[in-house]
Amino acid sequence: MPEDPADRRDFSTLYRATLAPLRRYLARLLGNVTEAQDVAHDAYLRVYPTLSQQAARRPEALLFVTARRLAINRLKRRDISPFAREAMDPEAASSAPGVEQEVMARQELRLLDQAITELPEGCRAVLLLRKVEMLSHREIADRLGIAISTVEKQHARALRLLRTALAES
Repeated sequence: MPEDPADRRDFSTLYRATLAPLRRYLARLLGNVTEAQDVAHDAYLRVYPTLSQQAARRPEALLFVTARRLAINRLKRRDISPFAREAMDPEAASSAPGVEQEVMARQELRLLDQAITELPEGCRAVLLLRKVEMLSHREIADRLGIAISTVEKQHARALRLLRTALAES
């Protein structure tokens, strides 16, 4: 089946619009810029056939979910093979956090996740676009179709509500 040039243009547009935010997201998740680039590349390779065969309602979401799953698999492989971690970064094995620190970090992450889930929908959307996708207030306003001042107010409110929720726990 020949490839439609429109599909290539759509994918090209998606690629240009998401490459930088996807790499930033993966770099934070993996803690390594080079690995983030590799995983981003793999995610685009996995998503392209699907998008060229059928239209996706939210191709960015499909891309980010695919990339996140690939990154999680990579992190799991790191946990299974400490030698792979040492080969990647010789100091990583000696500076790895202890069990107590990992448990505390997971508890804090669970509390943060719960607090984010309980945010009002608008605040949560703005917060995730700002902190996860690293979008500017202008980009968020454009994506959500709201005023920049609304984005600023919802972002401030989300941070205030999170601070309060985490202080109470």
